[in-house]
Amino acid sequence: MTVADGVYSEVDVVVVGAGFAGMYMLHRLRGMGMTAKVFEAGSGVGGTWFWNRYPGARVDIQSLEYSFSFDEQLEREWRWSERYAPQAELLDYANHVADRYDLRRDIQLDTRVNAAHFDETANRWTVTTDRGDTVSARHVVMATGCLSVPTDVDFAGIDSFKGTVYRTSRWPHEGVDFTGQRVGIIGTGSSAIQSIPIIAEQAKQLTVFQRTPNYSVPAHNQPLAPELVAEWDANRTRYRAERRYTAGGFWNTPRDQLTMDAGPDDHRAEYEKRWQVGGFDILGAFADQGVDPNANKVAAEFAAAKIRELVKDPKVADLLTPKDYPFGTKRLCVDTNYYATYNRDNVSLVDIKATPIETITPTGIRTSGGDYEFDSIILATGFDAMTGALARIDIRGRGGETLKSHWAEGPRNYLGLMVAGFPNLYTITGPGSPSVLTNMIMSIEQHVDFIADTLAAMAGRQQVTIEPTAQAEAEWTTHVNELAAMTLYPQANSWYMGANVPGKPRVFLPYVGGLGVYRLLCDKIAADGYTGFALGNLPTAHWERPTLEAFAELGEAVKAFQPARAA
Repeated sequence: MTVADGVYSEVDVVVVGAGFAGMYMLHRLRGMGMTAKVFEAGSGVGGTWFWNRYPGARVDIQSLEYSFSFDEQLEREWRWSERYAPQAELLDYANHVADRYDLRRDIQLDTRVNAAHFDETANRWTVTTDRGDTVSARHVVMATGCLSVPTDVDFAGIDSFKGTVYRTSRWPHEGVDFTGQRVGIIGTGSSAIQSIPIIAEQAKQLTVFQRTPNYSVPAHNQPLAPELVAEWDANRTRYRAERRYTAGGFWNTPRDQLTMDAGPDDHRAEYEKRWQVGGFDILGAFADQGVDPNANKVAAEFAAAKIRELVKDPKVADLLTPKDYPFGTKRLCVDTNYYATYNRDNVSLVDIKATPIETITPTGIRTSGGDYEFDSIILATGFDAMTGALARIDIRGRGGETLKSHWAEGPRNYLGLMVAGFPNLYTITGPGSPSVLTNMIMSIEQHVDFIADTLAAMAGRQQVTIEPTAQAEAEWTTHVNELAAMTLYPQANSWYMGANVPGKPRVFLPYVGGLGVYRLLCDKIAADGYTGFALGNLPTAHWERPTLEAFAELGEAVKAFQPARAA
């Protein structure tokens, strides 16, 4: 049944979001013969790559891997131009996928979902939108993205500024030319680190306001060599199979060697080799760098030495060097010429931890250390990660309980996929899943496939609802937290912890066990009849925590999972 704008209709599934997750979910549902409607707040598909258009925006996973793997023909017909694709090319890819599979006829753009309420009598969800749509659906899939809601931080006096204020998260689609301008940018997260080198080439003067420095590694981006593409094509099936069972879902060369089993010369050689490779390869240098403070210190010292090598002014290099959290415990940034940009005469750095911003003035920014005049101010202040989009929708499950109240002390769910008391509601790459610690498209495919296979199993058994048991939810939430506590991640005030959003519970949001372990665990749960779930009117399934612990096989050091290579 078709859903027209602003009317009441019925479908099997409502999908919220038309990024890569929402589009692939729609494709799978179509293949199963189910009716579906996708609602998307933006005026185009692509999710992250529709919204984020700031200068220098590009993916931090290599393009060949940051792409769908479910259709070999799709992979062979699409050709990436660079090692790390820029935003415009990623958006082109998203549009190509939408057109290739004729997805647009079931996607309603410029529509924000306001509410989703579960009717216990009908066992259906009622979904309403800001355009007056009311849709009844058996299932609702939240494909709302992990970094889709900006923090939208405002500063005192911002409305008085006579220049132009830009936000990296909502960049003008027509672009901005800063030639001849005095520009101030607040923030040094990933968006700022990618955009600063580009803006510095245009602006008369660029002033960066930094509260906390971030670690960044070089991308060594370059056009994709034809021989590399040919080698990928020849081995695509094997590469894809292998990636699905790695910790991160992307190419990396993790080692089993412990830091203290090697000497200083070996440390420098290994980190230097990986620095020259670029990207996230540096995270696999030694098996214990993410769990042992002494091992992590070796990685941090190498990174600090690199910053001193790249930045000529020792004082600036010192300000750019993180000192209060372990290496890799905030999202590692991947850049092109970020540190070298501070060697330019037209770029300066202001430490707003030492001299906080007091107000925005009509002419610029005032800190406790003085006034700065600007023509434009850029806010690169980050996102309400992983839970932000869900919290902004009025989601109500059994007994009218809201998801917001259920998550008042931090997200509780099962497998990062479903929430107890909210039947037939699914969260793709939600909190409690590997999500942002992995190649997102690989995690998206795993989640969508699990959901689709679950719906098919339910249809085959004539079961109407599925939801986690309260015990399964509690055990999974405990497991996610215990695993995170075994690592150094919680020592950083990162968006992984919700630390960038005032009032947000401080809980480590992703699952650190790795995509490979997680995938096998989900497969095991499904094969055993959906352990931990209550299906339809059947008795509550029994949850065996020892099964989880035995299957994860993480050990004391949370070792990376490395299964036998696929044939």
